[in-house]
Amino acid sequence: MWENFLIAIALMLILEGMLPFLSPHTWREAFRKMIEINDNHIRFIGLTSMLIGVMLLLIIVNLFMLFLATSKLNHA
Repeated sequence: MWENFLIAIALMLILEGMLPFLSPHTWREAFRKMIEINDNHIRFIGLTSMLIGVMLLLIIVNLFMLFLATSKLNHA
């Protein structure tokens, strides 16, 4: 369980670090624009991001479970 959590954190840090590494100017401009957005809009962006992440996670887990189920049926 902890291993998967740490892997997820590591992948998040890799993805979060890509934009500032590859394009610091673009990252800085995006950060400036974020500062100007009001709190409710930022909350909406955060909520939308979390919901997309949960939906994506559920899809991936269900596809993986389906793959495992069909794999076991083929080997039986």
